[in-house]
Amino acid sequence: MKNLFFFFSVLILFFSFTELKHPYHVGSVEINYNQKSKTFEMTGRFFLDDLENGLNNKYGKSLHFNDPKFKPQLNEALKNYSAEYFKLKANNKLLNVKFIGYEEDQESINIYLESEKIENPKKVEAAVSFLYNLFDDQINIVHIIVNGNRKSEKVTYPNRYLFQQF
Repeated sequence: MKNLFFFFSVLILFFSFTELKHPYHVGSVEINYNQKSKTFEMTGRFFLDDLENGLNNKYGKSLHFNDPKFKPQLNEALKNYSAEYFKLKANNKLLNVKFIGYEEDQESINIYLESEKIENPKKVEAAVSFLYNLFDDQINIVHIIVNGNRKSEKVTYPNRYLFQQF
């Protein structure tokens, strides 16, 4: 019994000093059409460590979330990163997408984007490749919502394109 207690104590002590990583690489992107503003509002949700590593890898920098001194550099990096790894078309028209900002917590980051105005979208196409620059097993779950009609699709590396009819 003493040996078993000692073994579990050592095991607990060992794991308390190691940082466990999540075993999968997944993010989600919600593309929601706002009828009042006639724009698409997008929210991307990603693991903080994955996105931080993706930005640092892409731009060769050492940026850190949850540290206020990096906020201006992170805003610029996320703006550029989103422009490269996210494209949106509606009714066969490529839409300009503007970076609005981001929010962070201890484990995840929310990125906010908004498109230019578009009337009555019937066909929505997206190219979503967030974190493909870092992981070859990245999965992005994409939800497209138009007029309350929600359609979801899983996009797995290296695939990045999807479209939905409404």
